[in-house]
Amino acid sequence: AEGLYFPDGQILEEVYVYGSFLQSKMYRRGVRCSDCHNPHSLRPVADGNQLCTRCHSPHPDPGFPTLTAKDYDSPSHHFHPAGSPGALCVNCHMPARVYMGIDARRDHSFRIPRPDLNAKLGVPDPCTGCHQDRSAQWAEAALQKWYPARLSPTHFAEAFAAGRSGRPEAAAALQAVAADTAQAGIVRASALELLRNYPLAGREHPAAYLQDGDPLVRLGAVRRLEVAAPAVRADLLAPLLSDSLRAVRIEAARLLASLPQGALADTDRERFADALHEYRQAQWFNAERPAAQFNLALLYENLGKADSAIIAYRAALARDRYYVPAWFNLGYLYNRLGRNREAEKVFREAIAALPDLGELYYSLGLLLAEENKLTAALDYLQTAAEKLPENARVWYNYGLSLQHAGRPGEAEGALHRAGELEPQNTVFLCAQAILAIQQERWPQAQAIIRRWLAIAPQDPEALQLQRRVAAQGDR
Repeated sequence: AEGLYFPDGQILEEVYVYGSFLQSKMYRRGVRCSDCHNPHSLRPVADGNQLCTRCHSPHPDPGFPTLTAKDYDSPSHHFHPAGSPGALCVNCHMPARVYMGIDARRDHSFRIPRPDLNAKLGVPDPCTGCHQDRSAQWAEAALQKWYPARLSPTHFAEAFAAGRSGRPEAAAALQAVAADTAQAGIVRASALELLRNYPLAGREHPAAYLQDGDPLVRLGAVRRLEVAAPAVRADLLAPLLSDSLRAVRIEAARLLASLPQGALADTDRERFADALHEYRQAQWFNAERPAAQFNLALLYENLGKADSAIIAYRAALARDRYYVPAWFNLGYLYNRLGRNREAEKVFREAIAALPDLGELYYSLGLLLAEENKLTAALDYLQTAAEKLPENARVWYNYGLSLQHAGRPGEAEGALHRAGELEPQNTVFLCAQAILAIQQERWPQAQAIIRRWLAIAPQDPEALQLQRRVAAQGDR
């Protein structure tokens, strides 16, 4: 998941090392935690390189027949002085990341150093982690010299980095990762989750992943269907209500909870009720955490139980008043219920708790504008624009509010800024054109509409405004 792991799967934030271990070839070859750790004390069963050479040696463990017989604890392999930090297996293949200043956690995916990915994507690599005065290119050249036959194959990190950035070309690469059964299940599942951002990609094969032998792949496939049409969700997810893995069952139930009554066949209703109860139990088990209360609130919203959702959102905030998503969802829920006075109060309380979060000012500004409280709305939208100067949508709505307040000069500046940030956004060009027309600035309006039509030549609204402006020029 983004924010928890680097695109290549290395640990970023505090996560269980098991997530790294699941990525490893060692896990897929049958290695288990107890092969290296005492199951009671968790301490390694041997010190230094002896921990690794119990298996990786000229006489490998026969329990793992795919091992290559080789002397790895030798300068001919690691190219560092014997006994030096660079000669330790773990420093090259299990680099550590320090948390809270004292907790050095080693990455358990047991990877081959890839300084080329450092150069491409900025992910850490153990070579430059040690040789901090050297570049990734220097490290890559050293590895090529030591291992001339070494290949640097395409890594899923490139697909993940592109997918996280929303680049269009990522869809095909992510599909390839998801379909590659040589990859770890957790990697394939992560690719499927990223494909949620590409709803048109691979729509013809969702069922294959839902029936995959790896439960993590099935779970990733279920989560991908969050953006699917209700009928598709009902058809594909109902069989997963009986999956052998609870995580798959309850995730399927969560996504089916938002469907209208009658979407599920009568034969599926009992299994849905059972899986939904399991989902609630999972959240209740962690009820002291704001995230669990938030999940319950989302469930209650999907089930049409607004009062229960409000209670759960309040419970999340009682546990952590800085839990941002609960503030937003509670305010939006009150707004959808037509209880705008309470929504306004929520956003004001949220701003008091989180005064630096520009999105809160933006949400309150939009709410006040909706209530036609333009003077107050403009104050909050202006603050939002100051705190979120690169957010084009904030500038756009600030500009519209200025326009409605009869301040066309300032509105023009705000809308222009939105257009600068997203020059291909025709919605912003439309707003600029309409403002210019209202001010009877016909040449300016013509220029804006020409830019608009260069992007969308057949846009009917642009063509209509073009005719209107041209008619003014003929007078």
